[in-house]
Amino acid sequence: MKILIYLMACVFSFSLWGEDTSNQFEKLTGLKGTYNESEKVFKASFPRTDIQVSIDQVFLDPFMGLTSWAAFTPMNDQFMVMGDLVLFQDEVNAVMSVLLNNGLEITALHNHFFYDEPRVFFMHIGGIGSLQFLSDGVKKALNTVKEIRSKSLKLPNGFGKPSISGKNSISASNLEAIFETKGQSKDGMFKVVIGRKTKMNAMDVGKDMGVNTWAAFAGSDEAAIVDGDFAMEETELQSILKTLRKGNINIVAIHNHMTKESPRIVFLHFWGKGGAGDLAKTIKEAMSLTK
Repeated sequence: MKILIYLMACVFSFSLWGEDTSNQFEKLTGLKGTYNESEKVFKASFPRTDIQVSIDQVFLDPFMGLTSWAAFTPMNDQFMVMGDLVLFQDEVNAVMSVLLNNGLEITALHNHFFYDEPRVFFMHIGGIGSLQFLSDGVKKALNTVKEIRSKSLKLPNGFGKPSISGKNSISASNLEAIFETKGQSKDGMFKVVIGRKTKMNAMDVGKDMGVNTWAAFAGSDEAAIVDGDFAMEETELQSILKTLRKGNINIVAIHNHMTKESPRIVFLHFWGKGGAGDLAKTIKEAMSLTK
């Protein structure tokens, strides 16, 4: 609280003190950045210079959109942070877990390019709290990236074990018992689909119009893959993310599928590997958090 009061005094009194606001923010957050006096925003930027990225066979300078950033602005007696982190595939879920475990929110995860090599993803973040609390969360996320890249600049080509058999043999009855609903089976694979409802253009739209949560399993009961999509309201997103990550299910996209719907529906795409039953229990737990 003392740090917060001190910074607020700095923001509104630097013209009298003759101090540089950007330097004061840098001291308090431990992040290098610039201060926009007209918007009362301190923005820290972190170019991804550790791995060279080509887009459409052209090497891209970080100046062209490969720079992570986090911006802080006063909000009543607290601060708000918004940001966008430039991440490679093996960094996304580790960074997401660190942010969620440190009180920040994930608001979107998607690509900005086609034909990028290696593939680049962008994780948008947000949060409200003390300046120290928010900046500590951002620094821990950035340190996680450094730790991952310090081990290898070579990016992996998959999530790793377990190895998945080419012959599918998922036991549908076991998963139906976990999900407490009938599913669809095909050639040793299994899929469950749960519908939701929203309105578009004053019309109800639901399960078969694409407003649904689903999970599809392949492989064996002991070593399975699962992919799927959660349809959820905005207020459900953070708790579902935490539950899926706690169960070691990887998040691969967070975005919208529609516009002008009410209530607004956010879609979260996931991928997991492990025992089919364990994966299903985690997904079922996350499903229980939706209305």
